[in-house]
Amino acid sequence: MSSTQHIETLIIGAGQAGLSMGYHLRRRGREFLIVDGDARIGDTWRRRYDSLRLFTPAQADGLDGLPFPGDPWHFPSKDEMADYLELYAMTHDLPVRLQSRVDRVGVDRVGRHEGSDGEHFIVDLDGHRLVCDNVVVATGTFGHTPYVPDLAGRLDPGIRQVHSGEYTSPAQLPAGPALVVGASHSGLDIAFELGESRRTILVGPARGNLPLEWDSPRLRIAFPLIEFAFNHVLTRRTPMGRKVMAQLRHHGAPQLRIKRHHLADRDVEWIEEHVVDVSAEGLPQLASGRTVEVSSIVWATGFRQSYDWLDLPIRIVDGWPVEYRGVVAEVPGLFFCGLAFQYAFSSGEMSGVGRDAAFIADRITERMPQRTRPRIGTAH
Repeated sequence: MSSTQHIETLIIGAGQAGLSMGYHLRRRGREFLIVDGDARIGDTWRRRYDSLRLFTPAQADGLDGLPFPGDPWHFPSKDEMADYLELYAMTHDLPVRLQSRVDRVGVDRVGRHEGSDGEHFIVDLDGHRLVCDNVVVATGTFGHTPYVPDLAGRLDPGIRQVHSGEYTSPAQLPAGPALVVGASHSGLDIAFELGESRRTILVGPARGNLPLEWDSPRLRIAFPLIEFAFNHVLTRRTPMGRKVMAQLRHHGAPQLRIKRHHLADRDVEWIEEHVVDVSAEGLPQLASGRTVEVSSIVWATGFRQSYDWLDLPIRIVDGWPVEYRGVVAEVPGLFFCGLAFQYAFSSGEMSGVGRDAAFIADRITERMPQRTRPRIGTAH
């Protein structure tokens, strides 16, 4: 283990939440470092399926301090978003250390220092050790660990299976009928795309749908009202917001761009059931008992947060850390940024992450005047 370095605040993740966090800490004159395991800022976006476009127009996709370039009513592609994040980091000269994957975050229980009011975090990454006063976990809105049901392992091995996080385009799948499991944003997008070239079945319950065509001029009138609701009505402070929060975190967001009639135009069959079992022939079986004979399956079943590298006394309930607005009361100095519904529906959008980051930056600034830097030595 190399010599230990002290960082006042370590931000884990260089996506939109981590970069926004850095921007707001810099505005408050705080010291920080952003680390990320990817080789390039924006790679998480670049790995998504080729046809992915944001669900919000460019005018709502800029982070604080840098508007998204181009036509404000353009819906950016995944690569345009990735390039924007790279530009954002360069524009604000944010300190980002790439190809640095965190192995463990723990607490220095013996290294109390004179004048210190608490413990320090010990962060191990790629053979290096950091001592930090604060740690901000900004590793994704819903996490990056693909969720696939256990029954997938019992399906006929001749069926090509991919998770939506690995899916890139129809060319990735063999010829023949395809099954998309999960009527989420990505599930609808992928089913619509596959329906152009093959028989496609979408399985999963509808999660609600805004009665508005996303390419309609009416969107320009309605969008400000939608954004106001996402930012100020659907929050953790309101009963309606808390109800939507439970729905969003456990079942995904309501469908927006792709509607039922879009799927019907491409003869995509939408069955509002779940895949619950595997037939004797190794085929996916629905709750009604119907089996589906397909050549490929795309599991658009979401992701899970994985926090096994956090060696800290945090509570995880139904896969989510117990926090309020990103503040973990049980572990002073530990914060989360970029979680789905961290404060409001908009927390998972580009337009809402800045407010969450600013709130956490204020909490970090409030707690730091009483802290002194630890004496740095060599870890053994």
